[in-house]
Amino acid sequence: MVNLYRDTGVVLRTHKLGEADRIVTLLTRRHGKVRAVAKGVRRTSSRFGARLEPFGHVDVQFYTGRTLDVITQVETVDAFALPLVADYQRYTAASAIAETADRLSAEEGEPVLKLYLLVCGALRSLAAGERDASLVLDAFFLRAMSYAGWAPALTECARCGLPGPHTAFSVAAGGSMCQDCRVPGCVHPAPEVLDLLTALLHGEWPLAESTPQGTRRDASGLVAAHLQWHLERQLRSLPLVERRARETVLTSGASPRAGGSATRTPEGQGVPGQ
Repeated sequence: MVNLYRDTGVVLRTHKLGEADRIVTLLTRRHGKVRAVAKGVRRTSSRFGARLEPFGHVDVQFYTGRTLDVITQVETVDAFALPLVADYQRYTAASAIAETADRLSAEEGEPVLKLYLLVCGALRSLAAGERDASLVLDAFFLRAMSYAGWAPALTECARCGLPGPHTAFSVAAGGSMCQDCRVPGCVHPAPEVLDLLTALLHGEWPLAESTPQGTRRDASGLVAAHLQWHLERQLRSLPLVERRARETVLTSGASPRAGGSATRTPEGQGVPGQ
């Protein structure tokens, strides 16, 4: 009996296999992360090669193989990829989202519905282009960390739980820290930075979108540092996001340091964009 199953998923990444095939990594609704072989998709005659590019939201039929499953049918659900690859800022943000989702879904075949919905929501928002890409990305990071149990403490002390606001923040300690608990190496973000992070975590978009660029950059620095501390490795896609952010600042004529002192450091609730 042929063992077939279907699921919807988002293509996180692909890599070549042999002369004409690819191994495709998808985050699916019901089966979590799935790595499967797409045979012949690198040939120009392939029926569904273009549908299996990164960021594609697809309905897929799989055949269960001995080591890797095999993709036998693909239908497009949402054409996220086209608008994302056409805009460099949105493309780099989408790349960081896909890489983060890949890292957070370490076990293949384990359902991660909440993460799947977060990824779909973030990519949908980026593809629509209605919100700033950096805000969508940071909202995704915060909510993905909340899903993983790593959400930074923003309104209370990360160590003792004392209600804030607090002026110190430690990535290693888990977020905001009160005067009694603060540790060496704390940074001191402006209150507006923590307000922005709270707004992004909870989907308060009018507040987030009214925040100055300097505050957004400082918030992005804390978010990236916190995420990569817990991932225990740097995201390869983040330097591209940072470079694009610097280019945007320079072309807009704004000061790269306006509004704050922190920069993005190499190191849920709702759906981003909603």
